[in-house]
Parts: sequence; C-alpha cells; structure tokens
Amino acid sequence: MLKYPHLFEPIRLGNVIFKNRIFAAPISGRTFDSMAYTNEDSIAFFEQKVIGGAASICVGDCLVDSKRGMSREKVISMDDPNCERPMNLLTAAIRRHGAVASAELQHAGLYAAVSRARGEVIYGPCDGVDNYGNVYYEMPEEVIEQTINAFAEAAARAKRCGFNMVTLHGGHGWLLSQFMSSKVNKRKDRWGGSLENRMRFPIAVCEAIRRTVGPGFPIEIRISGSEFTPEGYDLDEGVAIAKMLDGHVDLIHVSAGHHERQEVFTITHPSLFMEDSCNVYLAAEIKKHVKTPVATVGAHCDPDLMEEIIASGKADVIEIARALLADPDLPRKARAGKIDEIRPCLRCLACFSNTVLNLHTFCAVNPLIGRELEYRHAQPPAERKTVLIAGGGVGGMQAAITAAKNGHKVILCEKSGRLGGVLRCEEDVPFKKKIKAYLDYQVRMVEKAGVEVRLNTTVTPEYAKALGPDVIIAALGARPARLPIPGIDLPHVFTAEEIYEDPAKALQRVVVLGGGLVGQELAVYLAGMGRDVTILEMLPALNSGGNFIHQFALDLEIEKHGIKTSLSTKAVAIDEKGVTAERDGETLFFPADTVVCATGQAPLSDEAYALAEIAPEFYVIGDCVEPKNIMQATAMADAAARTIGRYSS
Repeated sequence: MLKYPHLFEPIRLGNVIFKNRIFAAPISGRTFDSMAYTNEDSIAFFEQKVIGGAASICVGDCLVDSKRGMSREKVISMDDPNCERPMNLLTAAIRRHGAVASAELQHAGLYAAVSRARGEVIYGPCDGVDNYGNVYYEMPEEVIEQTINAFAEAAARAKRCGFNMVTLHGGHGWLLSQFMSSKVNKRKDRWGGSLENRMRFPIAVCEAIRRTVGPGFPIEIRISGSEFTPEGYDLDEGVAIAKMLDGHVDLIHVSAGHHERQEVFTITHPSLFMEDSCNVYLAAEIKKHVKTPVATVGAHCDPDLMEEIIASGKADVIEIARALLADPDLPRKARAGKIDEIRPCLRCLACFSNTVLNLHTFCAVNPLIGRELEYRHAQPPAERKTVLIAGGGVGGMQAAITAAKNGHKVILCEKSGRLGGVLRCEEDVPFKKKIKAYLDYQVRMVEKAGVEVRLNTTVTPEYAKALGPDVIIAALGARPARLPIPGIDLPHVFTAEEIYEDPAKALQRVVVLGGGLVGQELAVYLAGMGRDVTILEMLPALNSGGNFIHQFALDLEIEKHGIKTSLSTKAVAIDEKGVTAERDGETLFFPADTVVCATGQAPLSDEAYALAEIAPEFYVIGDCVEPKNIMQATAMADAAARTIGRYSS
C-alpha cells in the first residue's frame, strides 16, 4: 500500500499517460551554448530528475522568436534548425527513463531585453513604457500573425525532436500574459479591450499549435493566477482568463506573480519567509471554474501536503522546481515512503541567483547539481582509507557522508554536543525552519552512511596523531569577528549567534552593526518579535552576499517590519546609551539598549593548519578557509571527499 496513493496515481493528458502527479517545472539557465554541439552536461542535468522519478520534465526557455522575443542570453532557440540535434539527444535521455519530455515555449514581448540591445523594435500589445523606462510599440497585425505562426512552428519542431508535450509560457509578465492583462493590453482593435478580445491572441496560439501537432498531443499553458501587483491582474481576472482557456489546452498550470517586478518576484518563486505550497489556493480557486485539469506550482516540497492537495481536489498535478534540485530523487523516495531521506530545499534562492549571475545552476544543499556529468564518471577510490574530519558543521557532515559512501572509514569529531555547527543557533527562527530540517536530514544521512561520530571532542594535533588517520579534513569553521572600536566589550553588546541562541538578551531598541545577510535576517527576526531595529552598514547598499533574489525578499521584510537602515555609516564607538557613527563626515548617534555585531567571520585557519602535517592527505574546507555560504561549503566538502585516495598510491 502506497503512503501517497493520490500523488502516485497516473494521469492522462491528451493521449499521453503520466506515471504520477509530480512534474518537474520549467527551469531556465541551462546553457546550450552552441546548437551544433550535444551539450552533454545540460542533458545530464535534466536526466538526473528523470532518474529520480518525476513523471514529466519541462525544459524551460525554448524561444519561439529569437529576433524579437529574447529576454536573456543562453536560451534554446526553437526557431533555429540547429537546435534539433541537441534537443533530440535531450528528449531521448528523458524518455528512456519513462518520463514525458515537455518544451516550454516562450516569447518575452515587451521585456525582450536582449532583442532590444541588438537594435530590434520591441513590441507589446500596445504602445507604452515598461517599468524600467524602456519604450515599446503596439504589435502590428502582421507581426501578431507571424508570432502565432512562430509558436506553432516551434511546437511542431518540439514534436519532431521527441518532446511529448509543449508548455506555453502565458504567465509571469511574458508576451501571452501581456495580451491577457487588462492593465497592459489597451489596444482598440480585435486584439484588445474586452476579455474575449484580450484572449484572442493566446487562444489563437493554442489553436495554431493544435493544428500543427495534431489531436492527442498534450498542450499545457502556464498562467499567473494573480500577478499580485497594482500594475497587473488579480485572482478574479485570473479565473476569467482560465475559463477562456478551458477546452483549448490539456493542462492549466497556475503560477503567480510577475518576473519583471521585484516586489512580487519572491511570490512567483516563494522565499523562505513564505509557507510550503503557499500559492496552491490560486489553483484551487481556478479549478472550481474549469473542466481542464489544473497544476499548481510554488514551494511544493512536503509529500504529505502534496498528497492532500491532490486528494482534496485542489489540483490535479504538482509542479516542482527547486525541491527537485535539492533532491532529484524526491518522487522515488516519497513513493517508497522514505520521507526522512528526502533532502530539504531551503528556499534560499541561491540556485536562481547563481543561474542569473553565472549562467549555471548549482544548489546550496545538493553538491551534485550542475556537476552531474562530472560525477557520473567519477572514479572510485583506489583503496579504503581512514578519514578524520574535524568539525561537524555543514561542510564536515557533507564530507563525512560523501567519503563514507565512497567506501572510506570516517571518524567525524564535533566539539559541541550536536552536529550542525553554527547554523544550529538559527533552528528556532520561524523563517529558518528549513535550515533545521536540512541539518536534521544530514545528521540522519551521517548515521545511515556508517560514520563514527564523536561529539564533545576537540581535534587537537595530539588527538589526531594518536588516531593516526590516512586523511584529515579540517572543517573547523570560523569565529564571529568583532569591530575594534571602544565599547565593543560592553555587556549589552552581543554577536548574532548569541542573540539567536537567547533572543531575550535583545531589549527593545536594537542596533545591528552590519547589513549583510546575517545582520538583515537577524533584524527581521527581532523586528518580528516587536523590537525596534536599526541596521548600520558601511557600504552604500545592503549586502546580499551574491544571492540578490533572496535580497528581494529581505527588502520586502525590512519594509514590512519598519526596520530602519543607515547606509554608508561607520560605527566608531559604543556606550551604554547607544552607538556613535560617522556618515559623510557627520557624526551621528543611534540610541540602543542592545547592540549586535554582525560584521563577518574570522576563519579558524591557524587551528586548521595545525593539523596539516599529521596525515598524508590533508584538506581544509568551509569557513576555516574563508567565510562560505551553504552552497559553497557543501560543494567544497563534497569535492574534497571525492578526491580522497584518487591520486595517491
């Protein structure tokens, strides 16, 4: 008897049977650099999800008009015949594991930034200026017809390339949604005005695709149930849009928000400040009004919730993106009832930020993501070695798990009474519950891998010599850095870790020194408990640490809680009444009952390198090299553990 019978019940869309209700949602950012090459690394990325048990894999950003509709580089140009070779190889990799391959067909419309930069005329439904100040023009009738044909030709090419389904991107502010929206589409002809006229273009696209792919070939359309912005449409209009699409497609995929509006970006891609499955109510409301099956997307990671969504009729399909990066095997593990073995998604948005900034997808908690091809061909170690790991934080645990899985004998020593490292101090923070889930998961995996764990054990050179390991991995972490200013040692001055461990130490007026992620998140935590919080930051902007999409969510929380910020501000002294600071040559005073120092970490590198000459193989990972985020720490730990024994005799 399956634990989740509804989640793993097959569903038929058109003439295609899907083996369960878990679909891998479209993901952008895979770099098919040249359509003349096979792009094996990107193929391996998608294939890993299929192996994990998802019923359908959707390949995102398949552009139908690379001349007029390109929003970013490194997309799949479905209007380029050269795409057929890599796409055939990709769909073969997906289909040979029994999953359905879908291509997301997309046109950016008025947000075609790359096309604009290349000198093309940019069209939207009507003349206007976008929220970045760029002018766009009303799409002429002949271009509308050309674009309808471009969607149809792209769908036909997708079918020829082995895709079993196409997904039309009609949400998030792209071209189809621009025509749908009463706030954007102000045309005076048959393509705008009334709901019927506004829907004429997307319906014409659906009908043209149906003519080219034939009956029974599934067509999915993604829409925003609500755009959650005054410049966009609400749920009532989303329901009306879905009703017009009813019968023209085989699956209505209900997302949320708008990609090009920062204030709602982290509703489209729910941040850690939001609950699991937070957008499902949009799909549930739309499902009441249509006969077409409905999919829901957004922060789905709990199989219990997914089962309830399907069983209660809120949706027919669960679409998952980030949780299948954290653990591509989520469907397979859920089907087997191995819930404790599912690696949790932190919803930290580091994957998305890295994709946008570096055009490659990595995951904070899964070091294999983005390295699938490399690790698929990794060689086993030449011999079994005894590995001593000093430090049981994020990096130390990942190194222990990987090394043990590769056949080594692993001893993991942690100076405190629990594994998890410094992140354990955040586990009771409401919006950090995924951190606790991840740390607890890693502890279970350490145990399952057969690692010998020694708690309350500090690894000194003498201790390491007595053990005589073949390999030492130093994962000792860092200590909080304190500013060298008068008053830093006063009794009302604390580190962020000390406040997380005992928030009662923070009295009513709090000044946080440091506007990085640690300082900002601590400020949100304290403000949520009613404290009056001010952040002082030396730089001219708050520091996202590279995770700029998470910064979108933090900006909203800082505004919501009324947290004050003072930028380009340097703290110079602390006394019993507050903090003296300098800004633009002016001396300022910030009253405070409590001061929190969140000004970075000092690596324990001396302690780490004291172990360097004890074993033949020695690695230093994580914060004791330099401060790392979770993504960097897990990747570094995993790479070090995989290297053990590979090159030594």
